Amino acid sequence: METLIIMAVMIAFFVWRIKPGKGINSISAAELKGMWNDKDKVFIDVRTSAEYKSRSIKQFRNMPLGSDYSKLPKDKEIVVICQSGIRSGNACKRLKKLGYEKVTNVRGGMNAY
Repeated sequence: METLIIMAVMIAFFVWRIKPGKGINSISAAELKGMWNDKDKVFIDVRTSAEYKSRSIKQFRNMPLGSDYSKLPKDKEIVVICQSGIRSGNACKRLKKLGYEKVTNVRGGMNAY
């Protein structure tokens, strides 16, 4: 019985960590592919520089988690990706706290791309 409770708590914590915050859109990697030419979107990759250099999408600008996001335009949608979707989710939450209205997280990140 204790094992089941521990597993339930772990699953709840994991789901809580990956679910998008209030006001944060979430898209799949397949949906992302149809957005490349949209001039009203800014694409940022929050992985480390080394991860970005090893494999990246050319439309994404590398701004590792913890960068100064306040210089991004507030009049455009910010689309954020990382390796799995967790760091990008955290970056999206930070962007919302900075006052960005249109923020989108790529579910599954580069692993799903």
